[in-house]
Amino acid sequence: MTVFHFFNCAILTFGPHAVYYSATPLSEYDTLGTSVKAALVYLGTALVKLVCLATFLKVSENDSFDPYQELLKALIGFIDVAGLYFALTQLTHRNISQNHKFQAVGLGWAFADSVLHRLAPLWMGARGLEFTWDYILQGIEANANLVLSISLAALGSLMWLRKNKPKTLIPIIYACAVIVATMPSITSYLRRGLGWHLPKVVGFELFTSLVMAIISWQLFAACQRPSA
Repeated sequence: MTVFHFFNCAILTFGPHAVYYSATPLSEYDTLGTSVKAALVYLGTALVKLVCLATFLKVSENDSFDPYQELLKALIGFIDVAGLYFALTQLTHRNISQNHKFQAVGLGWAFADSVLHRLAPLWMGARGLEFTWDYILQGIEANANLVLSISLAALGSLMWLRKNKPKTLIPIIYACAVIVATMPSITSYLRRGLGWHLPKVVGFELFTSLVMAIISWQLFAACQRPSA
């Protein structure tokens, strides 16, 4: 039963990444190499973030919400944006469209995040003798993170690769990118500042990811329309 529970949670956590790749044109255009490169960039970015967190943040004796510490975490979190910029603009990609490029980069980014932050806890905890919903919620959270990562990659693509976008949409694009980039700090505040339990936080992440996906899709579609 414990192994069965582990495999169920693992499929819920990592399966949607494979489904997204195979069910979209990404597999037809062989963008796996782009996703792998993006995942490697994410790992390098995570290492830089880890060094910065260890250098500038102090170890808290309790789990209370510290606004100063969380502000530092949010600022350090923007290293992800720099890494995403590098993945979108500096890496060599196959001859694929901008539409497929940001999806491949976002997919690789999200998969690397799930492996780095969820694989070890899943392996150690989901095989336990006692059933818990925590790892199922963790898998659902990984799905929300997948949507947010692709949304952020789409917004980054509009910011850095799309030159002829409507000027009226530029503030909205940047505002949405800031919201998505600061989601870890927002959820940390909900958990530690407001005392939200994990199911409520995951529900908020799912709702936010869907809203940001719809907005990002509409912005991307609007920027692709020929200007009058």
